[in-house]
Amino acid sequence: MTDSAEQGGETPARRRSRSGLLLALLPVAAFVVIGVFLFRGLSLDPSEIYSVLINKPAPTFELAPLPGKDNGLATSDLTQPVQLVNVFASWCVACRVEHPLLMELKRNGTVPIYGLNYKDQPQAALNWLRNFGDPYDRIGSDLNGRVGIDFGVYGVPETFIVDGEGVIVRKITGPITPQILQKELLPLIAEMQK
Repeated sequence: MTDSAEQGGETPARRRSRSGLLLALLPVAAFVVIGVFLFRGLSLDPSEIYSVLINKPAPTFELAPLPGKDNGLATSDLTQPVQLVNVFASWCVACRVEHPLLMELKRNGTVPIYGLNYKDQPQAALNWLRNFGDPYDRIGSDLNGRVGIDFGVYGVPETFIVDGEGVIVRKITGPITPQILQKELLPLIAEMQK
């Protein structure tokens, strides 16, 4: 029986040797897989955070206005060929960085800008807008941050570019800079307004 096992099949010693080899190769295979993921990660832009909402409809929401403001913000307001939904808060230092650019867009009538006031006290938000200017056509007060969560907000500020069908086309995480405005935002707005 040993002769036929050796001639036609595998011996127990060979099986042990093969399983030992497979176990020895397992860490190498794991290292290769991890290396592929790390190499892929190095090619990504860390300033861009992927959003699962790109090319999908904006979440359904309806927010009350800030006290003393006429208009809140709702999904049904996203009807222009292109509009910006800017997530801001009075406590957000980076919001101050981008605010002059939003004011410039407002002065030039480039695009409607809607504000989503995120986890902010209404009076603090009103004071902030009074001090720095109000670039928003409409502002919704997201006191508990629920709508921000639905939008997948990681932090403030974030800006969503939304088309006339209410579909999110692009997301800018962090403050809009002059470079982002000139190289990305304005060309996209111009293209969408055609």
